[in-house]
Amino acid sequence: MPNVVRASALAAAALIATAGSGLAEDVTLVPGPAAVRWAPAPASLPKGAQLAVLTGDPGQPGPFVLRVKFPPDTAVAPHWHATAENLTVLSGALFHEMGDKLDKGRGDELAAGAFVYLPARMNHSVWTTTSEAVVQVTGTGPFGLNYVNPMDDPSKSQ
Repeated sequence: MPNVVRASALAAAALIATAGSGLAEDVTLVPGPAAVRWAPAPASLPKGAQLAVLTGDPGQPGPFVLRVKFPPDTAVAPHWHATAENLTVLSGALFHEMGDKLDKGRGDELAAGAFVYLPARMNHSVWTTTSEAVVQVTGTGPFGLNYVNPMDDPSKSQ
């Protein structure tokens, strides 16, 4: 093999090895449900909700993955997010409705495995009935919860 080709091949191998080691530092592994670290959700979510950020920081620019655990009989009033939201139901049942008003007679029941994509600034609400629900939310930050009616924000009543 000519020296130029050999040098190029070695440089490419070194570059791949270096890039590969950098990528390994960015890997997040959650091997199962027991490894999820739950904490009380922010005050802007209903009391009793729990949140786990799996990767990223929803409050900062960039991708994130988080999970929310909603207890039975919990409702999140109509709200929107500044960036798009990808919501997947992992367990239980979650009801979802689009619009400015919460009408539990109109929502769609989402069972485990269901998925909803919501564009930025899309008004919607979610609720549980008799069972707990766990959802996974992925998106790009900064991501926050903005209530259609600011008085629906649980953090305002504390």
